[in-house]
Amino acid sequence: MSAPRTPKVLYGGDYNPEQWTPDVWEVDYAAFDQARIDTLTLGVFTWSLLQPDEQTYDFTALDAAVERAVAGGRKIVLATATGAMPPWLGHQYPEVNRVDFEGRRHTYGQRHNHCPSSPVFQRLSAALADRIAERYTGTPGLVAWHVGNEYGGPDGSCYCENCAAAYREWLMERYGSLDALNEAWNTTFWSHRYTDVAQIQVPNALSEHWKGPHHTAFQGNTLDYRRFMSEALLANYRAEKMRIRAHDPHTPVTTNFMGAFRPLDYHRWSEELDFASWDNYPPGRDQHVRMAFTHDLMRGLKGGEPFWVMEQTPTMTASRGVNPVKRPGVLGLWSWQGIAHGADAMLYFQMRASRGACEKFHGAVLDHAGRTDSRPFREIASLGEQLEQLGEAVIGARTPAKVALIFDWDNWWTTEITDGLNRNVSYLATVLRYYGAVWAAGADVDVVPMTADLTGYDVVLAPLLHLLKDDVAERLHAVAARGGTVVTSFWAGRVDESTNAYPMDAPGPLAPTFGIRVEEIDSAEPGVTNPVTLTLDAGPVVSPADQVMELIVPAGAEIVGTYGSDFYTGTPAVTRHRVGEGAGWYIGAGLDESGLGAIVRQILGGYDLVGPYAGRLEHAVRERDVDGRVVRTHFLLNHGGEPVEVTAHLGGTDLLSGTQIAAGQSLRFEPTDVLVLREA
Repeated sequence: MSAPRTPKVLYGGDYNPEQWTPDVWEVDYAAFDQARIDTLTLGVFTWSLLQPDEQTYDFTALDAAVERAVAGGRKIVLATATGAMPPWLGHQYPEVNRVDFEGRRHTYGQRHNHCPSSPVFQRLSAALADRIAERYTGTPGLVAWHVGNEYGGPDGSCYCENCAAAYREWLMERYGSLDALNEAWNTTFWSHRYTDVAQIQVPNALSEHWKGPHHTAFQGNTLDYRRFMSEALLANYRAEKMRIRAHDPHTPVTTNFMGAFRPLDYHRWSEELDFASWDNYPPGRDQHVRMAFTHDLMRGLKGGEPFWVMEQTPTMTASRGVNPVKRPGVLGLWSWQGIAHGADAMLYFQMRASRGACEKFHGAVLDHAGRTDSRPFREIASLGEQLEQLGEAVIGARTPAKVALIFDWDNWWTTEITDGLNRNVSYLATVLRYYGAVWAAGADVDVVPMTADLTGYDVVLAPLLHLLKDDVAERLHAVAARGGTVVTSFWAGRVDESTNAYPMDAPGPLAPTFGIRVEEIDSAEPGVTNPVTLTLDAGPVVSPADQVMELIVPAGAEIVGTYGSDFYTGTPAVTRHRVGEGAGWYIGAGLDESGLGAIVRQILGGYDLVGPYAGRLEHAVRERDVDGRVVRTHFLLNHGGEPVEVTAHLGGTDLLSGTQIAAGQSLRFEPTDVLVLREA
């Protein structure tokens, strides 16, 4: 099952009519008509209304909201209402409240506050989902079920006795025996060998950690607890989905992810979602590269299938220290970027601004005054009109990427909890630097798990591939052997799935692909760089490297870049190894954007994958089969602050205006301008 095939990109968002009287609803629906709002997410935070105590269910408020949405002809995304517990639940059953990393039992409050291992929460949340599914299955316009809400925040973990007991069971299922667990965790170190499963403690500030959650004596234990907690929360989702399926076997089920969210391994979750959806709240203004990456990550969760943007703000967020408003045109630009990268729905939080609590100043389609003559609402309505004009042109369309970037939560967790390296290295920031090089070159890219099928890609980037799983080393080698190019970075190939170091020269099992061995690793303090001179086809490039400088000994690889300072001046920093018809590039230093960009551009150029508008406009492609013919839609977006003039590389129809564009025609893009071009 996948995302619903709808007549157009769905447009609307999270609506909470239970917060207002019916006379306000009528004002809202009139505004929704004006803005072409066709989809409403209902019931996300209604548990306390629907179940005022353990024995009582009252669907009066949700019935009224659903009936009004049906009467208004809206598509409905119906939530299971378990995104936040009601007060009576936390008060009556204190064990449902989480225990934090410091070992403190919390009292009721906030919203991401339940223990996922609590039998009480499991029972009551599944029961509510069952009641809702039984009552509303078959509702006209119901297009999707929305389970829970933003699982995991803020760090996704509970450390209570219920979780400890469940963790021990999970470990025995994973390893089969204490002997196997002791081997995986290398517990002969520091006299940690366990003789009874009851001796195993959750890794927190009271046991294996110091200086916070990233400093642990036993990485194997901490990594496994991250895996366990992700799966414990997934079990909550799965239990509610099972109750929905008992009543409704056909309507797709999802939950809203939070993009590049560290606590939960969305690859492990993806099999349980019928389609991926996520909430796009970038941490700042100039975040278009990060947003493109996250859209591609969400698309990659389901093998390239379209996803939904379940939430975005029309104006500003309310959760950051500084909450800038979206500048004129940015709402449309960022929305079209999501569609360009695979979104089949563009939804908001929230439809009307709440009067109170922490999100009362969070942006909304309708502000507290309900105005429809403001700049934000005019832009919202304009986008709604454009989406109607677009119609079904890209619904179900996929991205024809020939470049893959491997993103892996186990590596995210492991590289940031490992001692002896450089604590200033961020897994996400490093991956984004590599992704940004591909984005700047104008190539479509799939962000994929380590287990993905790589046979369809010409270029595979695997930065910080520190921890290796399954047969990834062999599959990467096969990419190069058949004529592709594989790129990895410093720290690659060091540890196995249990975080134990390989008893061989680094990069371990990856050595045949890259033709080197790493003799030493130098870490640099913030602000310290070492210039690396690259000898590339387009000429020499000098790139300041920061954070990590590995000392490389070639074992068949040719030297492409050398260090310019310190005792290893003149030694290799970047190498290329011929493998069959292809190559493996090893980048042993933290190159900046100029150096990394030059390398990636040369590699992509060898496969004719550098985009026609590289460095000027973002260019993304979606394609689908129409009556046996592949139809491509091209998206051109200007994220810069100045006008850009380009020459159209092909002809077609502007789907937003109906204008015909000829190949070779001069095009001018003002800041935030977007062109959606159906290829002729």
